[in-house]
Amino acid sequence: MPQLYFYYSTMNAGKSTNLLQAAFNYREQGMNPLVYNAEIDDRFGKGKVASRIGLEEKANMFNAKTNLYDEIFQYNNNKKVDCILVDESQFLTKDQVYQLSEVVDKQGIPVLCYGIRTDFLGELFEGSHYLLAWADRLIEIKTICSCGKKANRLVRLDQNGKVVKQGEQVDISDMDRYESLCRKHYKIKFNG
Repeated sequence: MPQLYFYYSTMNAGKSTNLLQAAFNYREQGMNPLVYNAEIDDRFGKGKVASRIGLEEKANMFNAKTNLYDEIFQYNNNKKVDCILVDESQFLTKDQVYQLSEVVDKQGIPVLCYGIRTDFLGELFEGSHYLLAWADRLIEIKTICSCGKKANRLVRLDQNGKVVKQGEQVDISDMDRYESLCRKHYKIKFNG
């Protein structure tokens, strides 16, 4: 029975690596996964999902105007699609999360979304908000804070290593400027 999954974590937890492993597993079984990534994510080049450990794969790109339901319907009509894998799913819109739920419910294709739950201010991304609300399965991918506890927050640092407390929700210009922390150390760093 197909379901809508949301695999979430902070940064550097291996979300993209997990997605790439899932795509490999589907192909190994002779199945056809369809991979998507946010158009805004050009850290490793356009049109691909890449992990920090060197794995990568071509991907279809989505932006706020992409109608995922219609696009997936067309792909599935041309060649059976066995699974949808979406990286950087925090950048989905509310409508796109709904479209993906319709892919599950009407087209019978499982959808696995991978993304960050909250931004550097502790606020939900739009896509994450609706995935948390509508997904059939929520799976946390764990990573750790420097203290050894589970990291579930992230801070953005400026060029001098100081915590950024305001600004645009999305800034992927330098991913090394983010640090994953446990709640306690997030509060200490953010409020300190």
